[in-house]
This record gives sequence, structure tokens and C-alpha cells, in this order.
Amino acid sequence: MLNITARLAVASLTSVLWLGAAHAAVPSDPAQVTPLKVGVAAPAFTVRNPDGSAHVFDPKHLKKPVVLIFYRGGWCPFCNAHLGALKKIEPDLLRLGYDLAFLSTDKPEILYSSLKEPDIHYTLLSDARMTASRAFGLAYRLDDATYQKYKTFGLDLEATQGETHHELPIPAVYIIDRKGVIRFAHSDPDYKVRLAPEPLLAAAQAVRRGR
Repeated sequence: MLNITARLAVASLTSVLWLGAAHAAVPSDPAQVTPLKVGVAAPAFTVRNPDGSAHVFDPKHLKKPVVLIFYRGGWCPFCNAHLGALKKIEPDLLRLGYDLAFLSTDKPEILYSSLKEPDIHYTLLSDARMTASRAFGLAYRLDDATYQKYKTFGLDLEATQGETHHELPIPAVYIIDRKGVIRFAHSDPDYKVRLAPEPLLAAAQAVRRGR
């Protein structure tokens, strides 16, 4: 049998290999991502709260249905506009019994301060390590030229994320029922295209009615 030191070494190597494979599987073109579809079980993932502590999403033990919104970061004007627009239906979603979570690539300590939209009180979570985005098939990796182009615009993803993977998610919205099944999904490789509040609310109402 392997002693404890050897077992730890094997576990560490396995983790490194898995992370490397996951990174290699991330496409460089947002049009080539393969987001999870309606009807499949939502994956479990761990992201971080604004204070840096772990936030575990376990779809097998949900107390309420959940609306997950993936966005690029507080630096993105289209994300800020989308979060601002969704404020109008937040009370309705809460009355319907949903939990709402907004997943950003910003590192925990700048989740709120990076936003341009004032008076945002959503539950913001940091997916800077792209754990959730990869699990949902939303992640893509910027090539070096695009990464450098972003820097000329004053955006350094390594600074905002605290990571060196140069990955982003395509913006997406998921509704997950209490059984952990994806009941609604919307994503678009064009980061300028966002789901309007009205169809999201209609979808949330339909899911609650069991349709």
C-alpha cells in the first residue's frame, strides 16, 4: 500500500492533471463553447463570497429554485447595464420563491466596488477561478493578442481576476429547480446580447407553474 506521503503526492498530481485537462478543453473562440442545456442536472461547484470564503453550490440539496446569472465583470458596461435592468424584476423573482446569484469573474474583494451601477444589492459571487463557468460549459480563453488589446483599453484581467488563465464566460442565465435540474437556459457568444428582464420573469413564472 502507498504510505500517506505517496497518497498525497498522487492526489496532488491527479488534481494538477485534471486542472490541466480542463484548461486545455476551454476553447479560444466564444462561438465554440458548449453550454449546458435544459433538462440536464446542474453541476455542483465552489465559488467565493465577497469575503473570500467558499460558497458551495450543491444542486442535490437546494431549498429553493435558483436563478444563476453569469457575467464577465464589473468592468464590462454591458454587464452593468444588464444587472441594472434586472433590478426591476428582482422583487418578483424573490416573491416567486427564487434564490438569485450573480457570478462574476472579478476577484472577491472587488465584486461590489467594480460595479458602475449604484445601489446593487444582489448576491454577488466570485468565479474568478472559472470553476462554475467551466462546469456549465460557458468558458472561453482569450488569445494573447486579445488579452493585450484589452490591456490597451485599461483592462488587465489578471488584476481583476487575480488569476492568469485569461478566461471569460459567455454571459448566461440559468433557472434550476429544487431537484437540481436546469429548467431554463439562455446564453449568447456575443457578449453584447443579454436576456431582457421580461422573458426571464416569464420563464421563471412558467417554471414555478411546473411547465
